[in-house]
Amino acid sequence: MRKFTIFILFLLSFFVLPTSLNAQGVDIGILKPINHVAPGLKPVSVGLSESAAYISLSTPIIIGAYGAAYGNEDLMKDAFYIALASGVNLLATYGLKQIIVRPRPAITYPSDIDPYKDLKSLSMPSGHTSGAFSTATALTLKYPEWYVAVPAFTWATAVGFSRMHLGVHYPSDVLAGAALGAGSAYLTYLLNEWLWNNYDIKHWKVIKKH
Repeated sequence: MRKFTIFILFLLSFFVLPTSLNAQGVDIGILKPINHVAPGLKPVSVGLSESAAYISLSTPIIIGAYGAAYGNEDLMKDAFYIALASGVNLLATYGLKQIIVRPRPAITYPSDIDPYKDLKSLSMPSGHTSGAFSTATALTLKYPEWYVAVPAFTWATAVGFSRMHLGVHYPSDVLAGAALGAGSAYLTYLLNEWLWNNYDIKHWKVIKKH
């Protein structure tokens, strides 16, 4: 419970932070050099950014299909959990965007930020980043090996950086997205474990423990 409370306070700090003008100044001060560095690599950032949705969607599908093909029930359960984590994260991200209502950096600072596309949707938290970190965390929780965790979190971090490089998110948007994605996956993991331990989801029966 203590760790969970610390995590919630950590997460809320990113939502409160942008309301301060000083904090907003720090945010844009960090974003500007990131946005303008290595413009020739913007296509790479676009590819990384767009990979978030495809990888997050395809990961549970591939694991589930493989499990179904070989009759591996554990893999099918893993696929169910990863898909559920992504769904929970998506709802949480959309809900927080509507609560926080933070404009994109280029709308607030049109002369300082060069976005790769004109986005009118809300900025906080970063949905691409939260989705990537939700998938990376879910995979690592189910397969706690370094050769899963290192590539997964390297990719998720690169997605977050790409959102700043492309000028569509502040650093605090990305940090909040990472915290939200990881938190959504962890809380969903606890819920998923509880469901499988207490119910036969396949037949919706309570498992009686003696």
